[in-house]
Amino acid sequence: MASTSKDNMQNICSHDNPEKDLEPGASHDSILNPTDSFEEFATEMNSSLEGRATDVTKKSSTISEIQSEIGECSKALKETKSSENLLNKDEAISSSVSNSNLQEQNGDDTESELDDYLKSPELVNKEKHVFILSSAGKPIYTRYGNEDKLAGLCGVIQALVSVVEEQNRDILRSIITKDCKAVFLVKGPLILVGMSKSNESETQLVLQLTYAFNQIVSVLTLTQLNRIFEQRRNYDLRRLLSGAERLIDNLLIFMEKDPAFLLGAVRCLPLPEKVRENITSAIISTCHKIRDLVFAILIAGNQLITLVRMKKYTLHPSDIHLLFNLVRSSESFKTAESWTPICLPKFDATGFLHGHVSYISEDCQACLLLLTVQRDAFYPLSQAKHTIADKLRRSNCLTAINDALNRNKDLTTTNPLKHIGIPEIRHFMYKCKSTAQLFTSDPISLDRLQDYRQRHKEGGDVVKKKVEKLSDMDYVRNYREFCSKIHCARSPAKLIFRSNSEDTILAWITNGFELYVTFDPLMEKDLAIRAVDRLLRWIKNEEKRIFIMNAPTF
Repeated sequence: MASTSKDNMQNICSHDNPEKDLEPGASHDSILNPTDSFEEFATEMNSSLEGRATDVTKKSSTISEIQSEIGECSKALKETKSSENLLNKDEAISSSVSNSNLQEQNGDDTESELDDYLKSPELVNKEKHVFILSSAGKPIYTRYGNEDKLAGLCGVIQALVSVVEEQNRDILRSIITKDCKAVFLVKGPLILVGMSKSNESETQLVLQLTYAFNQIVSVLTLTQLNRIFEQRRNYDLRRLLSGAERLIDNLLIFMEKDPAFLLGAVRCLPLPEKVRENITSAIISTCHKIRDLVFAILIAGNQLITLVRMKKYTLHPSDIHLLFNLVRSSESFKTAESWTPICLPKFDATGFLHGHVSYISEDCQACLLLLTVQRDAFYPLSQAKHTIADKLRRSNCLTAINDALNRNKDLTTTNPLKHIGIPEIRHFMYKCKSTAQLFTSDPISLDRLQDYRQRHKEGGDVVKKKVEKLSDMDYVRNYREFCSKIHCARSPAKLIFRSNSEDTILAWITNGFELYVTFDPLMEKDLAIRAVDRLLRWIKNEEKRIFIMNAPTF
């Protein structure tokens, strides 16, 4: 049975009014921008043709604002212009080489061979596919297969989008068949298409395509991307993105695994409050005199440990996800200190921050990112990193981080369901809306993520089999439908309760939080309500360990 009516909401709220008394993780100040991602993507899907064009270009520069504040604007603009001139020369060379390669490779295949390739299991049997192409129909990225052999398909996609825009003055958003849906997203000079046989909604697929677009922007910047295609509409972007394909590959796989993307939130590594305070204090005391440092971010295992920021500026969860993906996809960060330009599209899509990226020590898998507007600040930031590492070692913070990463059995957050003491609960995930932070009963397993990544390299095919024991990934798949109904733009549900012979799922959204819980089969509603009340109380008691409750600044 399933229900979404108001009386159910009143039944739950009548139990000590948990919405008023219990908002675990809530804070007046947040290190993250808690903008609702689903509202953004719903706006994106409902935007007009004219609105879409202005949305891509109306970007002010936050980086220039920061540079102005520290008196470095003119110097930075001069350096940026010089670097862009060099990049333009590289583009001209890349374009000629890439176009010639494309012509040669396409010439090797007959038309019948290309048709057979489109029908091959390598493409047809996949549960989900992503294509990225330019507005001229040039292939840029495909999740599976060979871009060159898909050039004809990209031409068809480009024609479909163009016909709808030019003849109907409308936007092609989706094509839905009995067992598959195709979602289209046009962002500036790029066309992104997601094809899925899963239970994901159109909005959820648009979210994933937007992440893929932002991953490209993080490598090039939106300004450079637009300039390239203004100068040469037929430009083959693959040359400039060479090596960045793995970032998009890993990002798409990561989104399958982690509910943080689905809910527009960030996971935090559970740590004792005092340990997190010591880590934050070590960063602030070391970096507070570095005027041009914008963000200092410590992460581990795709989870946030702490974030210290310049006053007035915050990061969007999607920018944090791109940083997670960058660190996880780059093995070189483990062996040496790196200096790399990083564009964070939600923070400023028009320019680069410059990042000192390195793991904190050889015996701790925490990675420190120091992001600045200065192009030549590597050595002072390298010195700051070593000072921070020494302070964390002396205060035993590195040991605490390792314990949390290795899921020490003595920690209450390692196996929350065991400590909560509600055997009927199989899984839950909780998002605090005011801080955009997420906690689940099954903390992210790096081993399982690696196994999943390997399986997708080898296959990614649609497989029907009976699952004996669900993983956190399986639960995320089950929650998609409920999440879609709760965030439906037309008639959003506040509470959904569904019980059947396989499981019982409760989804609940309030002004303060978002909660999804899976119970045993045929769970009665009253018992589920009491269990949720106990669950919220436990999260409230542990909130200083599992969430970052303040917003430290330099």
